[in-house]
Amino acid sequence: MAYCSIEAAREAGCTGTDAEVTAWIAAARERIDAYTQQLFEPTDLVVVADVGAEGLVILPRRVRTVTAVMPVLAADDGPSIPSSAYRVTSSDVLGQIDAVHLAWGGYDDLVVGAESYNGGWLGLWDRWGAEQAKVIGSFGYDSPPLLVGQANALLAADLQAKAQPSDADAADDSSLQVDDEGNNVAIEDSDDASSEPVSASASTGSTQVDALLAGYLNRGPSLLGGV
Repeated sequence: MAYCSIEAAREAGCTGTDAEVTAWIAAARERIDAYTQQLFEPTDLVVVADVGAEGLVILPRRVRTVTAVMPVLAADDGPSIPSSAYRVTSSDVLGQIDAVHLAWGGYDDLVVGAESYNGGWLGLWDRWGAEQAKVIGSFGYDSPPLLVGQANALLAADLQAKAQPSDADAADDSSLQVDDEGNNVAIEDSDDASSEPVSASASTGSTQVDALLAGYLNRGPSLLGGV
């Protein structure tokens, strides 16, 4: 899903056919994702995160719902623990963080090791000695915030403008092919960036866009699966 419409990108200065504008919007979105380290639409993910003090598992993206939590063990993942064994908090609620709290316990007297008198599920987790938890669920914003949409449109136009060389640059660079209207129509590049994962970036390449996205930066734990 794009963070902005084709019309919004055109209003910001993007030109070309609908397909071309859509491509610039997608390129801008990738820059935004790498810069903010956020998800601006609901996304199903598998996340692995460290288990901290008192069973706190800080999650790397805004959490919407959690469907399964299990320990990461040396041989294989442990069994999924019931929802009574943890509590989920989300940054969607002011003052909260995105996390699973294992210390909120719960127990099952019918499960060996998880009995109430044996420390419950938290006690069993401690005996597993698992330093990481695998969390399966839905992450991200319900929809792109307004500023993110504006940033996507502006960045699409900015990327397109920077990709179109002047006549003098085009004449000096044989790798660029420019049509009669001055549009860059081909770029030869031996590196295939399409297969590379989206990684954290220090900037989107536009200070104006960086400023719009400042309130959405997430420099928390790394995401290990799902993107």
